[in-house]
Amino acid sequence: MKYINALREGENIIEHYLCKTRQSMKSRNGKNYLSLKLQDKTGVVDAKVWDLNNEIQSFQENDFIKIDAFVTTFNNELQLNVKRIRRSREGEYDPADYIPSTEKNIDDMFAQLTDYIKTIQNTYLKQLLEAILLKHPQISKEFRYHSAAKAMHHSYRGGLVEHTLSVTQICDFLAGHYPAANRDLLVSAAMLHDVCKVMELSDFPANDYTDDGQLLGHIILGVELIGQTVAQIPNFPPRLAALLKHCILSHHGEYEFGSPKLPCTIEAMLLHCADNLDAKTKMIEEALHADSTQGHWVGFNRMLQRNLCRSDFE
Repeated sequence: MKYINALREGENIIEHYLCKTRQSMKSRNGKNYLSLKLQDKTGVVDAKVWDLNNEIQSFQENDFIKIDAFVTTFNNELQLNVKRIRRSREGEYDPADYIPSTEKNIDDMFAQLTDYIKTIQNTYLKQLLEAILLKHPQISKEFRYHSAAKAMHHSYRGGLVEHTLSVTQICDFLAGHYPAANRDLLVSAAMLHDVCKVMELSDFPANDYTDDGQLLGHIILGVELIGQTVAQIPNFPPRLAALLKHCILSHHGEYEFGSPKLPCTIEAMLLHCADNLDAKTKMIEEALHADSTQGHWVGFNRMLQRNLCRSDFE
């Protein structure tokens, strides 16, 4: 199979890919064409179908399709000029080739994450973490295999547990560095801050927003889940529940980034900083890994809104 990360300008390819998105567009001269996003486990590539002739057979989003295409470059990014398309037939492709996955051991990461529960001294928070991460019928089964995002960062199988473990480890360090922070509250908030991504996003290969994801989002879903679980734990302190919910509500840091509240406690601020640090650093890592150009400069990153540069030197 010719993976997307191995495509080179000037090649002609005949290969199977997952059609991630399909849009009917109109060019400046009024001609209809199709704009596609094609995916395999190594990445996503933009594709255009300029000539809608009888060589372009019927297909939909999330179909596996076989294409005949020429690899070009547009705005310094690879693009496929597709000449022929048909739906892929059963047995012509291996679904595992189209599901991006972490290179780390998923079960080991989940074990490391849940081991943090044993370090929580507050009995109420410990019960809450056990109820959600270990006993919840959906989360206990799906959390470790889910992605952390549709596209922004850690958008692959196992990305959610990888991101959550990293944020938890950072918060554990920060709790020791800043004595004013309550470690139990901060680490618990880190472990739960994205837990409802399993409800916000569908499983692979779609990895797209669910109805609840579109209408509510993982922040509101997470606060609702904490409220429902707290109600089942006898004598759970109401102020502790409010402080934990505040961390979840404010972890995106700013209103324009989807936070219903701004961080008002030291734990909420530290969680936001840890989450932002891990997400932004991962974006840079992924951009550097995907780039194949010569020289130090990778180019302009639209999500980070800046030119990225390698820090190699002799």
